[in-house]
Amino acid sequence: MKFPITKKIFRPVMFAVMMLTASAVCSAESEVSFVQRLSEMLGNGDLSGAVALFDEIPAELADDTDMLLLKSSLLLSAGNDEEAQTIAADLLARDGKNLDVLSLNVMIAKKRNDQAKKSQLIRQMLAIDPMNAEANIELADEQSLKRNYRNARDYYKKALTSDPYNETALFGYGKMCYYMENDSDAKKAFQKLLSIDPDNSGANGYLAKYEAEGTQYKSAVEYVSRAIASDPYNTDWYFDLGTYSRYMGDYAGAEKAWKKAVELDPEYFLGYVYLAGLYDEQEKYDLALEYYRKTVQKNPDYYYAYESLGVLAWGNDSWEEAYNAFQSASAKNPDNISYKLMMCACLMKLNKVQEYRTFTENIMKKLPDRQGIEYLLIRMYHDKAGDSNVVLKVQNETNRTNKGKYLFYLALYYELTGKDSLAQKYYAEVASIQSPMFFEYKMAKWRIER
Repeated sequence: MKFPITKKIFRPVMFAVMMLTASAVCSAESEVSFVQRLSEMLGNGDLSGAVALFDEIPAELADDTDMLLLKSSLLLSAGNDEEAQTIAADLLARDGKNLDVLSLNVMIAKKRNDQAKKSQLIRQMLAIDPMNAEANIELADEQSLKRNYRNARDYYKKALTSDPYNETALFGYGKMCYYMENDSDAKKAFQKLLSIDPDNSGANGYLAKYEAEGTQYKSAVEYVSRAIASDPYNTDWYFDLGTYSRYMGDYAGAEKAWKKAVELDPEYFLGYVYLAGLYDEQEKYDLALEYYRKTVQKNPDYYYAYESLGVLAWGNDSWEEAYNAFQSASAKNPDNISYKLMMCACLMKLNKVQEYRTFTENIMKKLPDRQGIEYLLIRMYHDKAGDSNVVLKVQNETNRTNKGKYLFYLALYYELTGKDSLAQKYYAEVASIQSPMFFEYKMAKWRIER
């Protein structure tokens, strides 16, 4: 069975093997054979075989620093932290100024989550070589996690001073520049990274973002597709691919990308949100409703989904589900009168008379302006009277969005109380509004179509 070897371990490992291979011409035949076999196993990614081979190491190589570094690195990669640490600690005691030894011990401390030991070792490395790439990358990574992007960028830059082609430092530097909106430096870093490794997923993915920001969606799709080819299990790239495809009008491509994101991480809610919105936009309301349900199931705190869930459940005549959705939306945004009015309508549909009256009474108690339109609307629903005052108030409303909402709830009131001609009149007035920015517009159009 083959095991993956990370780049961070694989590169120093192969360097050590090459050095030993080069010197092996002057060594005993057993040493040459051992080094060649080890090199083959590492080249094939056979981690377990390489670790096991150390049981046969010739005596002349058993105490060699490069071989011990290699053995400890392989043990660490294989998950045998204890033995890896024992070897690394012995090497550190023997040669505490060897940067490779210090670097190995940093890796072990990091894997064991020993932050104090890791910091101490990094300080030792920087005391020997202030521009040391590995030490500065570790510090940069720490700052990045804390979202101290400027500090992280500066540490990555130091790493690049001593190792200008370090792929980790180039990507980190580019990403920090991206976050800081230093676009020119970010693009240069990503492009340089691609000149070293054309298949680098991170560089391709971030250059795709830049293309998309410039509305070059076809080029963005090409870049992110290359990122996916190199890193096919990264859900971020599928989210991006879906977004770029959607902007190109490729709904099928967007659906395929977001479904793949959901397949890779079925517990993450965002894929369900994107698919729900896509189906909603295409008026595939049954599918949209299904995916909004999945969204709140995966993330009950995602406030924005409840509004759409309530709207679609209402359109599906699922009054109880609509009530619960608007109730959840209202809990997140208690000042939104629309959610409360929709809850009133749902209770009327469910014929929960007493609950309905208690609910409207409680809302009225909390509204300070007894002459305001929101109070009058709730009062109209509570008393099933007073609509003439509401009509006057609504017609005098100057804010187009607010007027559209209030007209909808006036129309809905007339529908619920059996005054269909008045309901249709006001629904039509809502539907005539240009560039609507409120969810009630969709519901008004549904009623007209019915």
